[in-house]
Amino acid sequence: MASTDETDVVVIGSGAGGAPVAAILAEAGADVVVLEKGPYYTNRDFLHDEVKICRRDFWVPYISTDPHTIRRGKQTRATRTRDGWTSRCVGGATVHMSGFFYRLKEQDLKLATLTGGVKGSDIEDWPITIEDLMPFYDLMEARIGVSGRAGINPFETRTKPFPLPPLQPHPAAQSLDVAARELKFHPFPTPRAIVSRPYGRRPPCNYAGLCGDYGCENSSKSSTLVTFIPDAEATGHCQIRSNSRATRIITNALDKVEGVEYIDEHDKTHLIKARVVCVAASAIESARLLLLSRNARFPNGLANNNGLVGRNLTFSAFGKGTAIFDRADLIAAFGKENMDLPFMLRSIQDDYWNEKAGFAIPKGGTYNFLIHHPNIINAAIRLVMDSKWELMGQALKDRLRRYFQDELIIEFEIFGEHLPWQGCYTDLDPYIKDDHGFPAARITLQNHPITDDVNRAMTSRGLEVLKAMKPAAKKVYPWTWASTTMHLQQGTCRFGKDPDKSVLDPSCQAHEVKNLYVTDGSFMPTSGAVPSTPTIMANSLRVAYAIRERFLKREI
Repeated sequence: MASTDETDVVVIGSGAGGAPVAAILAEAGADVVVLEKGPYYTNRDFLHDEVKICRRDFWVPYISTDPHTIRRGKQTRATRTRDGWTSRCVGGATVHMSGFFYRLKEQDLKLATLTGGVKGSDIEDWPITIEDLMPFYDLMEARIGVSGRAGINPFETRTKPFPLPPLQPHPAAQSLDVAARELKFHPFPTPRAIVSRPYGRRPPCNYAGLCGDYGCENSSKSSTLVTFIPDAEATGHCQIRSNSRATRIITNALDKVEGVEYIDEHDKTHLIKARVVCVAASAIESARLLLLSRNARFPNGLANNNGLVGRNLTFSAFGKGTAIFDRADLIAAFGKENMDLPFMLRSIQDDYWNEKAGFAIPKGGTYNFLIHHPNIINAAIRLVMDSKWELMGQALKDRLRRYFQDELIIEFEIFGEHLPWQGCYTDLDPYIKDDHGFPAARITLQNHPITDDVNRAMTSRGLEVLKAMKPAAKKVYPWTWASTTMHLQQGTCRFGKDPDKSVLDPSCQAHEVKNLYVTDGSFMPTSGAVPSTPTIMANSLRVAYAIRERFLKREI
């Protein structure tokens, strides 16, 4: 052991689940150390370089050094993959997220009751209500800066206006609004964790369009890197230790956390003692850490005597449809002004809970309409795939030129309910290890059949909206359906009131280990049908204030 030091709180992970806890507790005067596995990037590191940023190890590790493994059923052998990684840097995946910031709805928290249960699934109601989350959604949005317009979406969960007005949409959003309303849908401006006006010391969005997969060199994206992390550091009570990988959580004979072992960037091992440990490394990596922290009292992994750590893993059900429009037609309809704006900024939630849609269960999801990402390599690969691998050489160059100069690609993607069941979980791979000799996280991925059935039906419904917009030569087609968005992950340490059916209590403290909290998406019993990032942030604030209260009462 290279060294030992001590603090009040150790937070493992600096993204949506970890940074809010660090900020709130540091602001209350607790000494906090944040252990972040990856580097501490600054705006100067955020280049528009698709190769370096998107196709190397800038965000997530190479499979040769720190892999996950994946198998499509427990009878098959797992292979190395980057799937299931969310990020590895200060700020976590919030640094390179797209920032679609919808809230959950009441149905998400009562899915078991409302459906009467779904055969083969392991859905459970949440032990808290949507009203318990509402003030923390409000607080989260105000602290980081979220743009949108309240009162347009009849299905929204909010009582206050957004902190900022919506970003400026592409003119074609007007056509989508008309088409959607003709189909009796209710389109609304997509809420974004991007500031549309100056917010504190942060400037408004510069509409570069490279949000997803990239860091924001303008600090306009409301990542924890530019919000909660600097707030925490400004207190003088929070230290960010980047390139520091937690390897084991230490407990005592009273089943109470004592600290965390970690490896620094020089491969030296340290022990940091703490009164509270908060794990927020992502649903897969947090489960992996708990399983690696086994000891005599927890031979199957820390807080895992009921065998539920790693179980009930959920992602987001994914589907996508595409329409190709001629720019000349759009210019004729709307003029040249703003024709290069990168955001469609339209969403539909009429099928979020729709007993008349004819789905296998009433719970559908969210349609998010957007303009195709401007990455050139990604566009070339997609065009080649669309041609069934026939495009190459000059023909591919000509097609790319039309793609970027003469066409506008409008798409929708679906965020759908991903039902928890025995076919989807994570554990430790018995064969494959990382470069430090620790077992990789193994993902067993099979979707519940109803997850896929509803996704296919929603994809078909989304295509109808695109067709109603009357694209060029009726060029509308599904890109994928019955797929999975694996960087949106929940459920491996679900919370609940019954210790036999959950890993965490309603305050996200482990039932079996005192002062051990988990605040990433692991706590969620159901996935919801929106990206989980804003809910993780809101819940992280909820838990942080509960821990803060315990500190102030000297219970910790």
